[in-house]
Order: sequence, then C-alpha cells, then structure tokens
Amino acid sequence: MELTGARWRKSSRSSGNGGNCVEVADNLPDIVGVRDSKDPYGPALTFTPVAWRAFVVRVAATR
Repeated sequence: MELTGARWRKSSRSSGNGGNCVEVADNLPDIVGVRDSKDPYGPALTFTPVAWRAFVVRVAATR
C-alpha cells in the first residue's frame, strides 16, 4: 500500500515502556498505517479504516 504523505503519530500508550512504540497514520483516504517507531523505514501494517476502528473498539473494551 502507498503510504506517501502519511502523518505518523505515536500512540499515547507507547511512552515510558522501554522503547516499544507504535505509530499510526490515519490521515490517508481508505487506509490506516501502523508501524514500529524504532524502524520508520521498515515494514508497516495497513488496515481499512473500518477494520482499524473495530480493532481499537475491541482493544478498548478489554481494558
């Protein structure tokens, strides 16, 4: 998937845990990117916005 123009932001849950950080780019149409902040040029996972919202809702429900 094309992630050119992605604006990456670090998860608010990633700070203070020894460098295990996740970044999300949700500014692109029809795609949400997720990557390891320690490897910004490495691979990224991609999701549809609907799939990403479902994931976030499910994770929030398990807290």
